[in-house]
Amino acid sequence: MKRFFIIITVLIFQMGISQEITTETSKLWSLDDCLEYALENNITIKDAALNKEQAEVDYSEARSSRLPNLYGTASETFSNGNSIDPITSDYVTDQIYSTNVSLNSSMTLFQGNQINNQIEQNELLLNQSVFLEEETKNNIIISILENYLQILYAKEGITIAENNLTASEKEVERAKARLDAGTIALSDYTEAQSQAATNKYAIITAKNTYQQYIIALKQLLELDPTEDIEIETLSSDVDYVTLQLDKMAIYNNALGIMPEINASKIGVEVSEKDLDIAKGAYLPTLSLVSSVGSGYTSVNDNNFSDQFDINFNQRISLSLNIPIFNRNATKAAVQSAQINIEKAQISQQLTEKEVYKKVETAYQNAISAQEQLVAAEASQAAAEQTYKLAQRKYELGALSTTDLVISQNTYTNAQQNYLQAKYLSILYHQLLQFYQGNEIKL
Repeated sequence: MKRFFIIITVLIFQMGISQEITTETSKLWSLDDCLEYALENNITIKDAALNKEQAEVDYSEARSSRLPNLYGTASETFSNGNSIDPITSDYVTDQIYSTNVSLNSSMTLFQGNQINNQIEQNELLLNQSVFLEEETKNNIIISILENYLQILYAKEGITIAENNLTASEKEVERAKARLDAGTIALSDYTEAQSQAATNKYAIITAKNTYQQYIIALKQLLELDPTEDIEIETLSSDVDYVTLQLDKMAIYNNALGIMPEINASKIGVEVSEKDLDIAKGAYLPTLSLVSSVGSGYTSVNDNNFSDQFDINFNQRISLSLNIPIFNRNATKAAVQSAQINIEKAQISQQLTEKEVYKKVETAYQNAISAQEQLVAAEASQAAAEQTYKLAQRKYELGALSTTDLVISQNTYTNAQQNYLQAKYLSILYHQLLQFYQGNEIKL
């Protein structure tokens, strides 16, 4: 008996330690915590940052194209029979061993302004990549906001479902007592049991929905799937019906600050630079070429070091390449660039329309959610009073089980409607603030 008591004590102690470990590993996340962590760890944002880094590399490479190149060459040759001496250019019939080394450099002096236009275009692409990275961050921020509120909504839904189950189980006990007393029929008792089972199912569904939203949030945060997280709830003192914003003012502000708008504007400028680059192919190219070198040949009487001194040579030249006809390749490139400019302009208009749609949708949904929240709050209060009155009548035997179930379901629906309106009002109000360049704060 004493041994059994010791075993039980050890098991309880281990369970306590396990509970402490679970509690310690579960972190409470606020919305600010989620946003800060995601901006540092989300792989989509990291990919956008790499795109910006690549744009920086491309811009640096384009700027370096103005510089001259420099490369060295070396060759060792053996020839036998009738041949030309590569150093003296004499006609010989002996075996020849020859060595050649040189340094070569070339520099483009003029290429139809294509180099300058390419540099300017790469600078535009770099600026555009900054806005594209910012757009990616904004999309992740909005996704986290939506998911965070969905988790809170689902969490409150679990509480409602658990309260309904508790009430249903009490009603089953009352129904059993009344059945035993012969004051209700068996069908009334089974209906109370059915309602309790339905509420149990509702809890399972609510918990599953909550876990699905938790999984989605952990993916946005790039957390380990096995890591437990807990979401910080909102203050109950917040007034969610405070929207007093002008729709057109929000839209005009959004046009000036939303990164996708700036990125689309730069996209037009990039296409215009493509046209300038294509037109540059009509103009001639002027290049400067220079080299220094020396060599050795075995048929010369001088030794290796003397020949490198004697055969030392320098060369400098200008090269002019004048395009005459390239099978209409330049013409086609110019036409394609002009088409791409028009497409970029259309893309800019579509982006502006999309931003207006976002603002318009958020604004209308915010107005609707505000009105729904006021109505849902009143409906919830009325349904709660009705349900409490129904419970008293049921206890006194003045109400059937069916009517009680209907009253409970009506109250549950009113609670769900209130929760939905509440979190939609929060979401769309925050979105409108975000579209004006303000931080998201719950």
